[in-house]
Amino acid sequence: MSKKTPIIEGSGLNDILGTGRRKSSVARVRVRPGQGRIVVNDRLFDEYFPGVQQQNAVLAPLTQTGKLESVDVIIRVNGGGLTGQSDACKMGIARALKIFAPDVEDVLRTQSLLTRDGRMKERKKYGLRGARRGTQFSKR
Repeated sequence: MSKKTPIIEGSGLNDILGTGRRKSSVARVRVRPGQGRIVVNDRLFDEYFPGVQQQNAVLAPLTQTGKLESVDVIIRVNGGGLTGQSDACKMGIARALKIFAPDVEDVLRTQSLLTRDGRMKERKKYGLRGARRGTQFSKR
């Protein structure tokens, strides 16, 4: 009882590749000329990212550059949660669009879509219960 996976036609020889990262998520993005279809991990885009916030994040580079209806996007993403994955997709799409259409790089750069968000989870330190939280003080 497998679902029919959405297939985007093309040989893959002329695909433009981009990689995006956010927290512990990594997205590998392929951009090719097409009709504006987006597939994430062999599922439809709005099925994989049900939240409006995540959908807007993924669509941001395409809407800012006006390429929403002229390119097909194929994304493989893994690691992290939905917010980290959507932001990784956003960065990967922006990097691929920069190569696909070099004239849109200024728009992407001014919208901070090409900038890597370096915030990561802070590591746990020894003697503490978390990254910063210590044990409760006991007088006796």
